[in-house]
Amino acid sequence: MFVGRKREWISIFKCNGAPKHNTAVKRLLSKQPTCFGQQTATTTKANNQAALNNESKESHTEWQQARPFKEIHRVNPYTLFFKFLPGGRYYNLDATQMFKAMFAEHADIYIMPGMLGRPDIVMTQNPDDFEQIFRNEGAWPNRPSSLCLDYHRSELRADFYQNVEGLISTHGEKWASFRSAVNPILMQPKNINIYFDKMAQVNQEFVERIRTIRDPQTLEMPDDFDKWLQRFTLESVSIVALDRQLGLLCENSAVSPEVWTLFQSMSDFFTIPFDLDFKPSPWRYIATPKFKELMRSLDNIQNITLKYINAAMERLAEEQRKGIVRPEQEQSVLEKLLRIDKKIATVMAMDMLMAGVDTSTTVFIGILLALAENPEKQQLLREEVMRVLPQRDGKFAADALSRIPYLRACIKEALRMYPLGTGNIRVTPKDIVLSGYQVPKNTWVSVVAASLLMDDRYYPRSKEYLPERWLRSTENGEGAVPLKPINPFIYMPFGFGPRMCVGRRISDLELELGIARFVRNFHIEFNYPTGDVFRTAMINLPNKPLKFKFTDIE
Repeated sequence: MFVGRKREWISIFKCNGAPKHNTAVKRLLSKQPTCFGQQTATTTKANNQAALNNESKESHTEWQQARPFKEIHRVNPYTLFFKFLPGGRYYNLDATQMFKAMFAEHADIYIMPGMLGRPDIVMTQNPDDFEQIFRNEGAWPNRPSSLCLDYHRSELRADFYQNVEGLISTHGEKWASFRSAVNPILMQPKNINIYFDKMAQVNQEFVERIRTIRDPQTLEMPDDFDKWLQRFTLESVSIVALDRQLGLLCENSAVSPEVWTLFQSMSDFFTIPFDLDFKPSPWRYIATPKFKELMRSLDNIQNITLKYINAAMERLAEEQRKGIVRPEQEQSVLEKLLRIDKKIATVMAMDMLMAGVDTSTTVFIGILLALAENPEKQQLLREEVMRVLPQRDGKFAADALSRIPYLRACIKEALRMYPLGTGNIRVTPKDIVLSGYQVPKNTWVSVVAASLLMDDRYYPRSKEYLPERWLRSTENGEGAVPLKPINPFIYMPFGFGPRMCVGRRISDLELELGIARFVRNFHIEFNYPTGDVFRTAMINLPNKPLKFKFTDIE
């Protein structure tokens, strides 16, 4: 049933997954934290107060001297809409291509108009603006996420989440409460290091799988190697999130239908929302087929995760009945989260899976490409790895990774050349000045940094893969000052400040163990053009068959 009013169609479908009324979505768009201000301790020292007063005066002066917000170039929404249609300039472009074209057409700062319920977004690729945005984001940064995910958790399945909606889709006080509960567990190195041996075992299993799936003559990977990498990363993350392996590295026939459903649903989460949230879509008014598909996938993730959490709780209860007591340093992340609250443990497990599978896959691909394109750097890394792992099938010592500084440098440099996405989004908690313009509080702003990562103004010899730029000069002669990044706010793969990635330690362990094991076992090649390897949705995703060649080495 539809109600027409002023040419606006409002869907009031009652089918599963359809928006009950577009006002529910409007509430999501208007949700803002109740307080964004920097938390400052009360002080009796007059000089501190004077400094605050001076800063306030300087900020006020800068605001008064800035050009008004209305003078920022605003893209015509009607013209923009038609450019997304077949034959239009932006039709079929991914996000990276689209933003590059729009900055070239307009300016280094412009306003992307809101359409079909989405708010206006100030787009900037000025690194000075990046610093302004991040240094003024407050104690509770507001980072808009997928509105579809917000709708699923706060409206469609509100009975399940009950205001415990996790880190991906919340802001303000609700986000801060959840983050403060999980931070002491997920940000402690000792809590992640207990997974060292289990992740190393998954890496070894994947190395053996590479040997079985590659072509016996060419030694190249099959066309669906990106799916195998996704299976590998989901298997790794599930060790932490669900306290179990899923069996995804087995033959296809041995993988359970339930695990296949979870795997496909994770993939949907990173592909569908870009079309719904960032391109013109009427899902806020009408339950489109893609919207329904995404809601089903999010339901699958929720239900399967909950099933595995319940199974973990039963296993722990059985151990308790048997009198099995592990010391705290041996208890899993899930076990510690469950002691806080089952709902928090379940939602955090979902967030780890949803944020850690496709992202890690993309990063692995970028690192493998960078090493394949630069065999001399790959050999330097291999020599360093071989010093701590003489036998290719040997076991890494617990401190092995700390003795491979070139490994971390190779990963960082690959992330620069093959970034995870285009940038980041924030909602301004107060009035700020960007590129000389007044930008009022509660404005959506997008930091678009991808193109600057390959700009010689900010990264000397930016087109070259130079892991040495991330090393201390004492570790390698090339790591001297001329190679160092010029602006630290351009390259922030794990975020900045309070909203820095809570799963960074998990990701670091997964990537370092995986790449070290790969280069120790194989010489890696990619004998195809790399210019179109990725397409950008919510993040960069594979765009062509990844026919890496893996040649065994002793």
